[in-house]
Amino acid sequence: MHRLLLAVSISFAAFAALNAAPAPPAGAAPSSPPATEPAAKSDTPPPPAPSTVSPEIPAPPRPPAQKITYSDCHVDGQYIAMTFDDGPHKTNTPRLLDMLKERRIHATFFLVGENVVENQAIVKRILAEGHEIGNHSWSHPNFMVMNDASVRDQLQKTQDAITNASGGMTPKLMRPPYGAFTARQKNWAHGEWGFTVILWDVDPEDWKYRNAEHVKREILKAAVPGSIVLSHDIHKTTVDAMPEVLDTLAARGFKFVTVSELISMDRPKVKATPAPKAESAPTAKAEPEPATSAAPVKP
Repeated sequence: MHRLLLAVSISFAAFAALNAAPAPPAGAAPSSPPATEPAAKSDTPPPPAPSTVSPEIPAPPRPPAQKITYSDCHVDGQYIAMTFDDGPHKTNTPRLLDMLKERRIHATFFLVGENVVENQAIVKRILAEGHEIGNHSWSHPNFMVMNDASVRDQLQKTQDAITNASGGMTPKLMRPPYGAFTARQKNWAHGEWGFTVILWDVDPEDWKYRNAEHVKREILKAAVPGSIVLSHDIHKTTVDAMPEVLDTLAARGFKFVTVSELISMDRPKVKATPAPKAESAPTAKAEPEPATSAAPVKP
């Protein structure tokens, strides 16, 4: 009986202690953290990482391209260059040289290699009398339809022939036959031989019209300061026209120089700045006259 009462007392004490434990306050966080939802994905890309590459340094400006082709020059003064192609001719070129020597005029001769070999004494005379010599190919073909190897052969053979005939002079001017030379060929020839390519702005078409009067008229009509005049000393009619052409140009005040001398005088053309327009005073608008009633018409 005593043991039964002791067991009942222990059970009652345990029950009372359990009911006396304080309940957790309302809103208290549970002992274990609740599961968190994954963050929503953003459509905006993250900002790029700062670049560690140094900004590019701008390249220095390129120098102006060298001018390697001339058909005329812009000069201060009445300077002009007479040029003669396709020689030397065994009779016409010496006649022309006599005319030039008499007038103390220097000209530029673009020589064909085949003719150089046959007239070496004339080549020496051209240089001895102060004229200039340029390369005009070996046999006068059209360079634009030829490959580089063939063009090189034409030009180099002529360079060699002129150097041998002149005793060491090497041309730096070149005139392509017919003026036919592509832009690529010009750059290539300039790099290969240092050539300046010489064309023209006055062409009397003396190769087409074998008439001295025609040659004279066309040259005198077109020549201006800075002109490079094309003609051919292989034609007798061209040489026949020269005394009157040269004397008339000299009478007009022209001074004759070689092509290289003319190029040395070349100046860039300056564009003229248009003068500002004068502002005109505003025109006063005439005020309309007050309307007047018509006089009554008598019946």
